[in-house]
Amino acid sequence: MDTKTRDLPAAPSVGTGDRMAGVALMLGGGLANQTGAAVGALAFPVIGPLGVVAVRQWVTAVILLLVGRPRLRSFTWPQWWPVLVLAAVFATMNLALYTAIDRLGLGLAVTLEFLGPLAVALAGSRRPSTLVCALLAVVGVVVLTRPQPSTDYLGIGLGLLAAACWAGYILLSRTVGARTSGVEGAAAAGALAAVVYAPIGIAALVAHPPTLSAVACGAAAGLLSTAVPFLADLLALRRVPAHFFGIFMSVNPMIAAAIGSVVLAETLAAMDWLAIALIVTANTVGVLASRTR
Repeated sequence: MDTKTRDLPAAPSVGTGDRMAGVALMLGGGLANQTGAAVGALAFPVIGPLGVVAVRQWVTAVILLLVGRPRLRSFTWPQWWPVLVLAAVFATMNLALYTAIDRLGLGLAVTLEFLGPLAVALAGSRRPSTLVCALLAVVGVVVLTRPQPSTDYLGIGLGLLAAACWAGYILLSRTVGARTSGVEGAAAAGALAAVVYAPIGIAALVAHPPTLSAVACGAAAGLLSTAVPFLADLLALRRVPAHFFGIFMSVNPMIAAAIGSVVLAETLAAMDWLAIALIVTANTVGVLASRTR
């Protein structure tokens, strides 16, 4: 779950030094986000994806509550209903993504997930560039999901479910952000998702008794994939234009594939790298096209 995807303001005019600092912050945020997912995956053999997601969700909720400090008693129903739906999206997205990572590997799962933001960026556009982006993405998905004896169709489906959830998260974040102040809405949604995971996570941890290192991996996933990128991106957006930030986010599948190969010893075929490159290109062109609108 990434709490940073939302309508982004244009950055003020800044110098070259600030731009370089912004790039460094974005790179650090991306590396932290994908490293957190990889570290969480290290605990799969002990507590499974569900146990990791539960621990990560609990840590994320604590971080968001400390940052957002939502005044829940003052929420009205027009504020509550998008928060409740966003909480359901949080809970579904993280479980779908981490289960897809377990079945497909980090690079391929994150690549499929990025189809969600791409769909939002292209929705409603009738420009020729939109068709190009859509075709690139379709070709990338076909290459990525090409039938093989080892093809995991359930994992692919979960990756696409995570993508749909991320698209829903982006659209819901606009509504939640407009109806609540600061990050109160996101904090409330994160807390509700953690409550949902309380009985499920406890049952998972009872069925698969955790070790200290497994719990630490799950907690690190919550910290690295939430707090660090959230802070890094807030600081980066003061130094770089929003469209440049969006382009850099599109490179995350490449970062995920590289980290997966180093941390999790995952190996990708040349065709998989081609598919990732096609989807990253589609995301980049989509961001540029949306800027011209």
